[in-house]
Amino acid sequence: MEGKIITLLSLSLLPLQALSSSSSSSCDCTNSTLGQDAQKALHLKLISIASILSTGAIGVLIPILGRSVKILNPQNDLFFVVKSFAAGVILATGMVHILPAAFDSLTSPCLGLKGESKSTWHDFPIAGFVAMTSAILTMMIDSAATSFYKRSHFSKARPLDEEEMEGQDRSTSGAHEGHVHVHVHATHGHSHGGAELAAGSDGTVTETLRHRVVSQVLELGILVHSVIIGVSLGAALKPNIIRPLVGALSFHQFFEGIGLGGCIVQANFKARATVIMAVFFSLTTPVGIAVGIGISSSYDQTSSTALVIEGVFNAAAAGILIYMALVDLLAADFMHPRVQTNGRLQLGTHMALLLGAGLMSLLAKWA
Repeated sequence: MEGKIITLLSLSLLPLQALSSSSSSSCDCTNSTLGQDAQKALHLKLISIASILSTGAIGVLIPILGRSVKILNPQNDLFFVVKSFAAGVILATGMVHILPAAFDSLTSPCLGLKGESKSTWHDFPIAGFVAMTSAILTMMIDSAATSFYKRSHFSKARPLDEEEMEGQDRSTSGAHEGHVHVHVHATHGHSHGGAELAAGSDGTVTETLRHRVVSQVLELGILVHSVIIGVSLGAALKPNIIRPLVGALSFHQFFEGIGLGGCIVQANFKARATVIMAVFFSLTTPVGIAVGIGISSSYDQTSSTALVIEGVFNAAAAGILIYMALVDLLAADFMHPRVQTNGRLQLGTHMALLLGAGLMSLLAKWA
């Protein structure tokens, strides 16, 4: 008797369960006007533009302008600590903020509601695949660009070195007894009794070229996700969503700027290139917000097109940032001889990494 009663109760609850599940799925895919306040949202967006622009500019300019300040010089131990903190922020941005957002977009129940097949988006982890592919392509571009810069630099230096060698050989053919003649084949260089100097200059040039590639690829990854973040924020109409994002994105932009600015300083770009990179970084998110404001009346964040574009671009940006943070920023600095031979500096960089990643991860609660 009891079994029959339980069975009847469960059968009677089935329509309610179906109704609740269908209403929740449909609710997730509609632009609810509850809590919308266009005027107040616009006011907060203008504040966010000013805040994010200023904090981003300050962050990227601190390492650039700080080269003349001893404590902020790239050769100072504190610079390694600050850069590790910024790398932790960038790593958490990719792992905790952008990649989960990509999964949410590309597995949303809103995909396939208008007759499209759900199997493509829900039966395969497309976000993870795009992030992996992006990281692999970043590694290939990183390697190819570094190789190209090396070849172009040393091929330009080679003719001058060969002419110098021939001229010196003719003028000093009889006066070289007892003098060490060193040829550094890796750079086609030529020095007399100066193998260490030649090797040192080779290492310096290679390190500078490496930093140039790192800074450019890192900025590319930052710009991609900054545009997505800016447009999403600009298109939002609910103040309760925008308000916590202002502080979170300002914090995020500031420390991303420090990380990028440190790479720019180490790359020894000319003044014009440095200014261009700093301006592009500072303006991307505010410009994205302005674009979002312009299209807020027609932009539907729950449409299939918007979800796919945001998901794919976020996944690609996450792959770039994760690779750059782990390989080009953290691994390069943690294996640096200066860090390896200094226990206090090593501890400081490790703690800074954990602090930066932890604080940025904590912000995922609000943004």
